[in-house]
Formats: sequence, structure tokens, C-alpha cells
Amino acid sequence: MLDLRPVGFVVGLLVVVMGVSMMVPAAVDLALADPNGWDVLEAAILTLLAGSMVTLACANGVKGQLNLRQAFVLTFALWLALSFFGAMPFLFGAPRLGLTDALFESVSGITTTGSTVIVGLDGMPAGMNLWRGMMNWLGGLGIAFIAMIFLPVMRVGGMQFFRTEGFDTMGKVLPRATDIAWALLQVYVGLTAVCGLTYLALGMSVLDATVNAMATIATGGFSPADASFGKYPGAAEYAGALFMFLGSLPYIRFAQMVNGAPTALWRDAQLRALTRWLAYAVAMVVLWRLMTSDQAAEQVFREALFNVTSIFTGTGFFSGSFGGWGGFAMLVAFSVGMIGGCSGSSSGALSVFRVQVLFAAIVAQVRQIAAPHRVTAVRYDGRRVEDDVMNALILYVTSYVLTIGVLSVLMTLTGVDTLSALFGIWTSLGNIGYGYGPLVAPTGTFIDFPEAAKWLMIVAMLMGRLALLAVFVLVLPRFWRA
Repeated sequence: MLDLRPVGFVVGLLVVVMGVSMMVPAAVDLALADPNGWDVLEAAILTLLAGSMVTLACANGVKGQLNLRQAFVLTFALWLALSFFGAMPFLFGAPRLGLTDALFESVSGITTTGSTVIVGLDGMPAGMNLWRGMMNWLGGLGIAFIAMIFLPVMRVGGMQFFRTEGFDTMGKVLPRATDIAWALLQVYVGLTAVCGLTYLALGMSVLDATVNAMATIATGGFSPADASFGKYPGAAEYAGALFMFLGSLPYIRFAQMVNGAPTALWRDAQLRALTRWLAYAVAMVVLWRLMTSDQAAEQVFREALFNVTSIFTGTGFFSGSFGGWGGFAMLVAFSVGMIGGCSGSSSGALSVFRVQVLFAAIVAQVRQIAAPHRVTAVRYDGRRVEDDVMNALILYVTSYVLTIGVLSVLMTLTGVDTLSALFGIWTSLGNIGYGYGPLVAPTGTFIDFPEAAKWLMIVAMLMGRLALLAVFVLVLPRFWRA
């Protein structure tokens, strides 16, 4: 029988950490004499108590390292628990959302999706906007840990390929996790600090710079303004595009650079591919806008660079009126949103790595058809991709596309129009944050979606963040009988 006590112990500890984190926005509001601080403090105390009780109840089951099955359960239980308790401030404090909307906002924040159901962010208490940014930041940090520590072990969607680069933690999860986690934490905090100071220098307030920096590096997209980066036109958009790009790169490469390997980042095949594809996408949108609008060339380039980078990296910030740029621009956006950022970052969707290998497999198959007697191996960055990795990757990509189709159809059954449903699932499963369609246009949020549709989006956000297969495996009876 699967022993869940080690899982409960870890989840309980992290719920305690979340409760302690809530004290920060509570203190901010109380310092500003905003009564909302007491509501957030109440949520923090309840979260602390719940996490402490679970931790104490499971402490006698901790025996060392987690095994593979426990790691699968941990990834799901962790995001579920943090999403639930992260919703508490939205339930108890401003804007006092209902259960569905509060959970939607929390899941969107912790999965770094960036979709929202809140209108009137500019008038929200400072502590609540800070909490939204903190949820993005904490979620992005946790995602990086999971991606680098557990997913290669789980052999999810081709991620085991990275075990050949020294990321193998099989049999030594906890010792290796400590080393990797410390390196990632240093990089993550450093990037956030530099980003925040840059925003401050460009004229943002302390609150705006802090929240936007946390959301940028986490590729989360929660902004303290309804207009998102439309509130800061100009240099801040260029800075935002740069830091969103950096946040979508493999964090472990930054750690390697700090530890004496200055070329580690550029030698990563994902970085080179992401740079090329982003340049192509921005160029296509810029040319389209120059032909179809009378805006100045600099504004066209700036808004295209910012918005396409935001969608490609799965951040969710926006500026200008990107949703009204026409069908071609949205087709480009849909395509790059399906790809996402690099594996080993907080970005979602398929990831550059998986798409690169998929393209390599297609090329290899075409060559095989042209020369049937020729043995053509699929190679990535000079190395052969083994069959088990290839099979896992194809299964992941197929599951991803089918899931978008199935969930989109289900959403239309809730009364949502086809376009809003397709982009709603696309943005949720890819943890992208952008909304598009008749239901989103009036407010720029998902507040007008039916409750059933919001629950489908909640499920999609969690599935996308947990790499699909890590969720699917939990519904197999064999997993629980093993």
C-alpha cells in the first residue's frame, strides 16, 4: 500500500510556508490602515493551523527519500493544496470572491497562468495585489523545482532526456534536490531583484515594480493594473519583454553560468531555437501591422515585441489592443502559445525542447520515406534520442492536442461560444493567460464565463502545469495497486 505520510508531511510544510507568506500582504495592508489586512491575517492563521496539523500528523512517516509513486502523488497534491489555501485571501478579503472565482484566481496565480476574473485591480488594496504577485512568484519557483527535480525522474513527456545532462535524481531525490533547489533559488531571486530595480528605474511605483517583477520572472502575468503593461507604455515594455524572455529560459543554465560555465546558456539548443522562433513571430506580426494599420513603426514594433514575447513565454501580460489586431496576428499568437518557453523554466505549453524533438522526428521520417533502406536516427543537439524518450514525447504531444480539443468541446456545452472556448482552453492548458473572444472582449477577463466553464479552465490549468501525464497516471487503478 502506498504510504502517503511523507507526501502529507511535505505538503503540510509548504502550506505552512504559504501561511507565513500571507503575513506579508496582511502586514502591508495593516501598515496602510486598510482593514483588509485583518481579513488576510485571518486567512493566514487558518492556513498555518491547517498546514501545521497535517505536518504533525504525518511526521512519523518520514523515512528519507521519496519513491517514484510518492513523487507523482506529491506533484498533484502540492498544487491542489496550495491552490485551495491560496484562495483564502480572495474569499475572506477584497474583492470577496465566491468559491469558484476565488479558486480560479488562486489556481491561475499558483500555476503562473495569469488569467483573472477580477475587474478593478487599480482600486484593490495594496496587499491583495501583492498577494497575487507573490502567488505567481511562489508558483514559478515551485514549478522550476518540480521540473528539474521530479519530472526527469517520472519520465514525463520526454523530460527524462535531461537525465543525461547530470540532472538524474533517481534513487537520490532528496540529496540532489537540495543542491539543485539552492542553485535555482539563487538564480530566481537574483533575476527578480534585477527586474524589480529596472522597473523602479523606469518609473513604476514600488508596489507596481515589485508585483510586476515577481510576475515577470515567474512568467505569471498577474499585474496590479487592469490595463496590464498598457499602464507603462515605452521603455517598460522593452524591459518587460527582456525579462519575460529570461524567465522562460532553463534556470539551471543560469546556475551553471554563475558556477563557472559562462557559455552554458548559449550552448543550450532550446535558447537558440526560442530566440529564432521569437524573432520570426515578432517579424511576421510587425509586417502585418505595418500593412494593416497607420500606427508609427516604433509603436508597432514595441507592442508586437512585448505581446508576442508574453504569449510565447506564457506570461500573460498585455499592452495595447493586441486582441483586435486581426486574424493573422491571432494565428501567430495561437501557434507560439502552443510551443511555450524552455523546459526547466516556469513556462508552460509543449516547451521548446519537445517541439524541437518533434520536428527532428518529422524530418527523420521524411528522410526514411525518401530512402527506405537508410537508417535515420532522431537526434537532438547532436545526441541520439532513445526510443523510450521519443515514445513518451509523442504520447505527451498527442495527449496535449487531444485534451485541447476535448475540453474545448466540453466548454461549448456550457454555453460559451466556440472562439472563446478554444482560446479559453488554449490559455489554460498552456498556462498562457491571454483571453480572446466575445466573452473576454468587454472586460479583458474571464469574469463573464459560466461557472462550469471556469471549473473546466481550473482543471485545464492544473493539468497543463502538471505536465498532463503526471495527472493521467494517477487515475490508473494499476498505479494505486502497485
